[in-house]
Amino acid sequence: MRDNLHFVSADEAVSHIKSHSHVHLSSVASVPHILIKALCKRADAGDIEDLHFHHFHTEGPAPYSDPAYEGIFFEQGFFVGPNVRKNVNAGYADYLPVHLGESQALYRKGVIKLGAALVNISMPNGDGMVSLGTSVDCSIAAIETAEIVIGVMNPNVPFAYGDLVSLDKFDYLVQDDSPLVTAAFAEPTPTEVLIGRNCAALVEDGDCLQMGIGALPNALAAQLGGHKNLGLHTEMFADGLLRLIKAGVINGACKGIDKGKVVSSFLLGSQDVYSFINNNPDVLMKDIKYTNDPWIISQNPHMKAINSATEVDLTGQISADSIGTRIFSGTGGQVDFVKGATMSEGGKSITAFASRTNKGISKITPVLNPGAGVVTPRADAHWIVTEYGAVDLYGRSLQERAKLLISIAHPDDREALDRAAFERFGPHYHNFSI
Repeated sequence: MRDNLHFVSADEAVSHIKSHSHVHLSSVASVPHILIKALCKRADAGDIEDLHFHHFHTEGPAPYSDPAYEGIFFEQGFFVGPNVRKNVNAGYADYLPVHLGESQALYRKGVIKLGAALVNISMPNGDGMVSLGTSVDCSIAAIETAEIVIGVMNPNVPFAYGDLVSLDKFDYLVQDDSPLVTAAFAEPTPTEVLIGRNCAALVEDGDCLQMGIGALPNALAAQLGGHKNLGLHTEMFADGLLRLIKAGVINGACKGIDKGKVVSSFLLGSQDVYSFINNNPDVLMKDIKYTNDPWIISQNPHMKAINSATEVDLTGQISADSIGTRIFSGTGGQVDFVKGATMSEGGKSITAFASRTNKGISKITPVLNPGAGVVTPRADAHWIVTEYGAVDLYGRSLQERAKLLISIAHPDDREALDRAAFERFGPHYHNFSI
């Protein structure tokens, strides 16, 4: 261990963080809230200013984005969750666009020079190694590069195999026994069940999967119960996929690398998910540099990457991080897995979403809303799935793409979309069939 290693209170630990520092937080279900509260105490006392926070999306309170701390804290997350979305779009906080697979490089290349890394860690094993549990993400890189590294040792953080950290990497240790944030199983709607069924038709026995969390991935997982020998290489997973793992449907038998292993980087789900990975050698929680590397992903044959979208235009441009100019989430790992899946032998990139928003607005649009971000460019758009079917845009021209996408739009929107396509492409648009 380092000579200056200390087990201290949260207040003592954060007292060593300097004003004007960039601060990394472990994310999602495993946010070190005890340290954030201690930083708020320093801020309230006028003892610190101008801290910039970086992380994936976080669960729970996010005072580092609050207008009350303007000029003291400034949120610059790599992904925008519901707890900071309002403040990001009001300008009190900000979003830093980056593919999640490259987030770690911002630290390792010194683009962001970290003054501190604040992470939750498990209890150590006999070799003095700890796990980052449910949130490895880019925290390994943060620990490697930060001036000060503070670990919150928490018995509720599972000891997950994969990328472990030696205790001698920490300058200060804090003890906490707060439970990790959990998320209830999201029940799919009838529309999502139909989308799940259409996605499942593109998955074959022996395929390797990537998908996220929420009702739509759960709907897909529910349709895969009859499949065999599926693999899982993903940035995250939750209860829907856990059911397939426990049922033996996902066993990794056909994976090209990490055969027999579930590979992920961060998790959000029920306590069952967290307990499952604890001391489980069949699950590897890895640095996002590994899980989201397209070349690594492509080493698994028949990779099926399944992602979502906020809207798709008639040429196949996929927006997934914003609704017009309003930031909704982030680039995430979508492009990482789109590239990896298309490079994989027999792989498919799949974008799945409901044909309409909850307000009845078509998600298949003549053009993207002004200000919307293109996450996946049209040249990388392959399979598009709604509740009305699945179409493959790969190798298709713009006019062909328009016809294909209109065929899986909501029936009540197809006439208007067809008219928009005719106005865009001219009178020859209707002179061919797909």
